[in-house]
Amino acid sequence: MAEPVALLALAIDAAVGWPGALYRVAGHPVGGFARFINWAERRWNDPHAGEAAKRLLGLVTMAVLTGGTVVLCLALEWAAYRLFGAWGWVPIVLLAWPGIAARSLYDHVRPVGQALLDGDLSGARRAVAMIVGRDTDHLDEAGVARAAVESLSESLCDGVVAPLFWLAVFGLPGVWAYKAINTADSLIGHREVRWRAFGWAAARIDDVANFVPARLAGFLICFAAGRGWRVMVRDCRRHASPNAGWPEAAMAGALGIALAGPVTYDGVVHDKPWIGSEGRTATAQDIQRALAIYIRACVLLVGLAGGFAWLRS
Repeated sequence: MAEPVALLALAIDAAVGWPGALYRVAGHPVGGFARFINWAERRWNDPHAGEAAKRLLGLVTMAVLTGGTVVLCLALEWAAYRLFGAWGWVPIVLLAWPGIAARSLYDHVRPVGQALLDGDLSGARRAVAMIVGRDTDHLDEAGVARAAVESLSESLCDGVVAPLFWLAVFGLPGVWAYKAINTADSLIGHREVRWRAFGWAAARIDDVANFVPARLAGFLICFAAGRGWRVMVRDCRRHASPNAGWPEAAMAGALGIALAGPVTYDGVVHDKPWIGSEGRTATAQDIQRALAIYIRACVLLVGLAGGFAWLRS
């Protein structure tokens, strides 16, 4: 039953996303994860503690976060079937739907490309700043386009493929445990001194959770584009992450552009290796092309999930 639930959750997200009116009234479930993680980090990440103690408390944070999420989701699944019988899958679909971000990702990336096409570089910088962590105030058109395409590629895994994968494998506990892990990695899984030890467990668990989905995302991009395989296989390990390089290299190869390279965070330049190094400079048109590939990749994912469900039945 998990595969049909995943398909229906993706269909709802594709149709309506997470409506702004609903967000203003109720927020989003990942906000609860963020509040707990920030509370734990303030309380347990003592700057005077040793590295081993910080790692242990970071591991405890992840155990409480993911364990509590799984227990809550199991209780919700039990209650759904207890209350609605054979129709219990309906509330489960609705509970899983916020864990998918396919529509939201598209809606955030599209305005970046449109602003560049309209010649509004300042507007494009503001739009891309909403989806990336790098400094955007001084990016030129190529820098904005590159940032948007990189974010779209990596988020195909984090926001679509991985949640659906874990939803299909473990049901409601799978998708929300993944979202909890991914939220923790985004907040504390950093290499800066403050988070390096405390966020170590979050980063490593996220690496494991994304291992299969990231590679699947890369393959989906190449299938959707009909190209990109050579660059994906060659450059996937040039990224600092063991996973993010797969979809990013796949998109670089699919579009024939260069991604990554030097990037600035908090005023400090990080000289990252180029991915798709022989490719041309990214443009506004490449954002449009990347979005088209993204849509086809999502359609392929639906077909893959449907085929898997049919085989299991």
